[in-house]
Amino acid sequence: MAFDLYEIVKDAKTIGITGHTKPDGDCIGSCLAVYLYLKKRLPESTIEVFLEAPEPSFDHIPCRDVIQSDFPGRKAFDAFLVCDTNYERTGDARKYFEKAKITVNIDHHISNAEGTGMHCYVRPEASATGEILCELLSHEYFDSDIAALLYMAIAHDTGVFRFSNAKPQTMRMAADLMEYPFDHAKLLDDTFFSCTNVQNRLVAQVLLNSRFYLGRRVIVGSVDLKQLKELGATKSDTGVVVERLRNTEHVECAVFLYEKAEGLWKASLRSSVDHINVAKVGETWGGGGHVRAAGCDFNGSGEVFEAALIEEIGKQLS
Repeated sequence: MAFDLYEIVKDAKTIGITGHTKPDGDCIGSCLAVYLYLKKRLPESTIEVFLEAPEPSFDHIPCRDVIQSDFPGRKAFDAFLVCDTNYERTGDARKYFEKAKITVNIDHHISNAEGTGMHCYVRPEASATGEILCELLSHEYFDSDIAALLYMAIAHDTGVFRFSNAKPQTMRMAADLMEYPFDHAKLLDDTFFSCTNVQNRLVAQVLLNSRFYLGRRVIVGSVDLKQLKELGATKSDTGVVVERLRNTEHVECAVFLYEKAEGLWKASLRSSVDHINVAKVGETWGGGGHVRAAGCDFNGSGEVFEAALIEEIGKQLS
């Protein structure tokens, strides 16, 4: 039986939508596109979106103001949707999923291949959750705002169509979305390419102190809490760094480490080649993601974490 989101939730009077912690462009765009779509099809239903506060670069996207980031109470929704992740990575929104009468999971992460929920639709071969929604949702209800959000979702998770996950069908979907009247160039300038002065200084410091391993095929950059404070940077400023590392000449895998809290390190992993599966690396520490983009956390020394990551990556190069 085909997966039909409307049929699954059409009798729900209250619907909640969420994505993963530290939401990125695909997560935010997918959640808000589903929100607008269901508002059109179920105008009598109460629909809410719960996400950690997006980075300021997303302040001017359609429907940004509907996002709730305070996660109030323990609401029992008739239906609760998780987009672009499994429910374990939804942070404070997990309590809504656990109490909902109907749960739905739409995702494209290989680490969530089985899905989590009563109704699951997971396609790891898709470039983005936004691409999946382009296939699942009826286009007769699309408008310029829904198109802009789905275009943003796909563009962000394909590195603006530069990554290998941007297949011909991905490009055709993006072209169809561009037929709607929205400023696609400004949308990506604002949400993907724009950097603050603090972010530029952070990137500069990380690149200056970066280290090469495994015949210069792997690059690692890191920053600790003290350095972040000296730069006036927060964790919301860190998202731009790993791609700058990955773009280094001859590098096949980039690792960016930053200290989230005292002794708690986050690793962002990016691969430029299929033979380095960073999702597999991340899963070693309870993380995951895609073959070419993943992440994980580690309690302890940053130096110990770095050495262990290089060892795991090296196993795939031996």
